[in-house]
This record gives sequence, C-alpha cells and structure tokens, in this order.
Amino acid sequence: MKTITMEVLKDGANRLLFDMSEEQYKTLYEEFGILTKQMEKIGQIQGLEKYDPMTFPFDCSTSFLREDVAEAPLTRDEALKNAGSKQDHQIKLPKVVL
Repeated sequence: MKTITMEVLKDGANRLLFDMSEEQYKTLYEEFGILTKQMEKIGQIQGLEKYDPMTFPFDCSTSFLREDVAEAPLTRDEALKNAGSKQDHQIKLPKVVL
C-alpha cells in the first residue's frame, strides 16, 4: 500500500481539480492515520483470509424484478407522442450549455 503523506494528499486533490487549506490537509492527513491503523488492526484478525470480501453487508433478493421479455420496439410516433416539444422527429430540449 502506498504511504499516505501530505504530498500524496495534495497530489490527489490536484488531480481531482480541487484544493484545500493547510488546516484541511492536516485534518485529512490525521484521518488517514486513523484509517490506516484500523486497516492494520483488521489485517491482524486470525483466519480472515478464509472469507470472501464483502461489497454489501446484507443479502439482497432480486425476485421482485420482472422477466425480461423481448417485444417489438415503439414506433417513432409512439415514442414522441408525449413529448412537450418536438423538432425534426426528435425531442427538443432547452440549451443547457452557455
């Protein structure tokens, strides 16, 4: 695992196109110290390698989903019938980029 330093945090923030104050970087660095200690503690658990990693702590049932049945696609007119504004057989949307 890469060692977390103040430079690593600043580089990561720079790559994500944001910056923080020195005090905020210090707080984040301290939080990573706590997180690293917790990960080391978890890594010391005996027999941990026998278990698969979890991505979600609860079993989820997906029996409520419908069967995917292939059907004929909508015609263009059916797809556009509820559109508020149409232009050239397409839905006309307001401009969102200035």
